[in-house]
Amino acid sequence: MKNIRHIFFDLDNTLWDHRKNAKLTLEKLFKKYQIQEKFQIKFEDFHAKYDEINEHLWELIRDEKINKEYLRKHRFYDTFLHFDVDDFELAQIFEHQFLDEIIAYNELVEGSIEILEYLKSKNYTIHIISNGFHEVTHRKIDGSGIRKYVDTVTSADDVNVRKPNLRIFDYALNQAKAEKSESILIGDDWIADIEGAQNFGIEVIFFNALLENKTEEGLIIVQKLEEIRSYL
Repeated sequence: MKNIRHIFFDLDNTLWDHRKNAKLTLEKLFKKYQIQEKFQIKFEDFHAKYDEINEHLWELIRDEKINKEYLRKHRFYDTFLHFDVDDFELAQIFEHQFLDEIIAYNELVEGSIEILEYLKSKNYTIHIISNGFHEVTHRKIDGSGIRKYVDTVTSADDVNVRKPNLRIFDYALNQAKAEKSESILIGDDWIADIEGAQNFGIEVIFFNALLENKTEEGLIIVQKLEEIRSYL
């Protein structure tokens, strides 16, 4: 990896701990609107179903089968429907407040600051390429204090496509003024990040935080961000 000068990080669950921050936000809204008292739903059950539905909808967005408007209409509505609560207005209140409130929580994945500091000390140029919404992506970067490490940010809304679509990688590299031969992507999503970047033609490091059963000859896999030091 001697030629690598530009490092493109995925954001959610690679640097910014979306899973943890989403759970904290959802718990706050759950208590605020007294969901357990009104509908006899336990928070852990609600969170588990929301997480399942949300993950599936993001996979559909990634695969270009739905758009973000569909996701925003359905992730909470479908969750409430699972518990026999047919209240679209309540679901939309959750949706809008969720996006506002989640920015109040800025837990980072363990080792994020340390690896960013290390990479900057090695004179790498760091970029973000995210499938998230434009405004939310930038608020996460600012709120978590990692803006100072980042040179460019590409969100899916900037290109109107999401990883693994090759256009978002092309846009990100053009914005960074980076060549494929000097670029690497680090991410946690096997299809969006790893297969997408490989198909585009750049090196990858798979951040396998969930210990997925993925193997590929020659592929660099790390389970903790600090392990990246061994390769860059």
